[in-house]
Amino acid sequence: MSLKTPRTRLQRLPKRGAHDFATIAAILDEGFFCHVGFVAGGQPYVIPTGYGRKGRTLYIHGSFASRMLNELATGIPMCLTVTLVDGLVLARSGFHSSVNYRSVVVLGTATVVEGEEKGAALEIISEQILPGRWADIRWPTRKELKATLVLKLRINEASAKIRTGPPNDDEKDYALKCWAGVVPLQLTPGKPVADSRLPRDVPVPEYARKFPRQGRKK
Repeated sequence: MSLKTPRTRLQRLPKRGAHDFATIAAILDEGFFCHVGFVAGGQPYVIPTGYGRKGRTLYIHGSFASRMLNELATGIPMCLTVTLVDGLVLARSGFHSSVNYRSVVVLGTATVVEGEEKGAALEIISEQILPGRWADIRWPTRKELKATLVLKLRINEASAKIRTGPPNDDEKDYALKCWAGVVPLQLTPGKPVADSRLPRDVPVPEYARKFPRQGRKK
C-alpha cells in the first residue's frame, strides 16, 4: 500500500523518495526521537519529543498540561518528522557537499489515547527508546497516568527520502586536488554511568550495555 498523496509527493529529487510502508516503517523503527510541527494561534511550532510505533500507529506523550499535546488533541493538522543522519558527504565543492540521511514525514491528525491502550502506548514508547527497559522499571501509577496525555497518529499519509553514496561533483572538479568522500556517522553508546544513589550490587543490564540501533523492531 502506497502512502503517497499530493501532499507527500516529493517535488525535488523524487528519485530519492519512497512511499511504501516497509521503507517508512524501517526508518521509524531505527529512530526514537521526532519533531512535531503544528500551528497554534497563527504561530508555527516545531517541538522535539520521543515516539513509539506499533503497526501503522505512532504514539507520543507528555504532560497533561503540554500546550503541544493539548493543541494536537483538538484535531488540528500536524506533521511528524524523523531523520537519521548516516554520513557527511564531502564533495570537491561546497555546492555539491551534502549529507547521507534517511528521513520520514508523516501528515495527519492525532487522537487522544485512553483506557488500557494508554498504558500499552507508554510501553511502546519506552521500548522504542530502549528495548527491554519496561520490564525492569516501576510502571505508572493511576495518578501518573492521569497526569500524562498520550496521542496517536495513524500512518496513512507519509513519505521517506533517502540519500546514499559518494559525492556527485561537476566533471571538471574531479581534477581538483581536494579530498572528497564520505565520513560515516552512527549513533554509538558510551559506557553507562550509574546513578550516585544506586547500590553497588545492582549490575548494568545488557540492554543498557548493548544499546541497539540497527534492525531494532519486531
